[in-house]
Amino acid sequence: MLYLGGVYMIELIKFIRNRLEMSQQEFADELRIAFATVNRWENGKTTPPPSAQKAIYQFCLKYNVPVADFIISFLTAQREKLEKENPNTKIFFHGSKSGIEGDIAPISRSQCDFGKGFYMGTEVLQPLTLICNYEKPILYFASIDKSDLEVLELPTDISWAFVVAYNRGKLERVKEKNVYKKYADYVKNRDLIIGDIADDRMFYVLDNFFEGNITDKGLVECLSTLQLGQQYVAVSTKACKKIKILKEYKLSELELMALKDISEENRQIGIKNANEICKQYRREGKFFDELLEENK
Repeated sequence: MLYLGGVYMIELIKFIRNRLEMSQQEFADELRIAFATVNRWENGKTTPPPSAQKAIYQFCLKYNVPVADFIISFLTAQREKLEKENPNTKIFFHGSKSGIEGDIAPISRSQCDFGKGFYMGTEVLQPLTLICNYEKPILYFASIDKSDLEVLELPTDISWAFVVAYNRGKLERVKEKNVYKKYADYVKNRDLIIGDIADDRMFYVLDNFFEGNITDKGLVECLSTLQLGQQYVAVSTKACKKIKILKEYKLSELELMALKDISEENRQIGIKNANEICKQYRREGKFFDELLEENK
């Protein structure tokens, strides 16, 4: 069966038509193409070229067809299928802007949330939004064997924020103080770190926390409310060697357009919600500088 990126063409076209209760002929007329073309797409004989994918997406925008929701549901169902095929195995998502080359290694940017590592998430949308602005991104389904690994599982509290602060260089000004040593030792010699995801919505909140605009109470409430899922980060070569890639999907032009739009929409909603939460808790808790002073 042919693919439209990671989504089966047959399923996608049928989803769009069924959503609008259209026949193949009606759908073809809307796109100003031949009935036979739509028929070939649904039979899996051909796939739309990029120009047709753009036209399909504009059609979906016109009629409010939730393409991104379909992609997310489809990929989530694929994970469930993989988990059934691999009993007692938890499947994660990893997004790559151009594909994995060579052995899996802890080679992300050093100032990511949990430091340099190989990042995997429990929710599919998060990695998709990170890679949707690249030309040829690939989504991977992966698993990891945690046995014999030194695992740090971070709770949803201020310690999570301080680990992120440490890895993002926000504690450098107190490098000679106990608070720096505390979190350096906290993550030292770990193989796998598990903790809440901070996507661009939480980046916004975190930056405001580090700049002294919101308190730790507001930060933790935002983290708990947004519920972005968890990330599993292999920070050692040993952990990376225990990762197994089970499946990959190349994302199409149509998928990327839909994901860019939903990513920006969610970002704006998330920031608005975060602002409301921060206002609600602006008089509760302590600011970043105050916490640093306490831990000197």
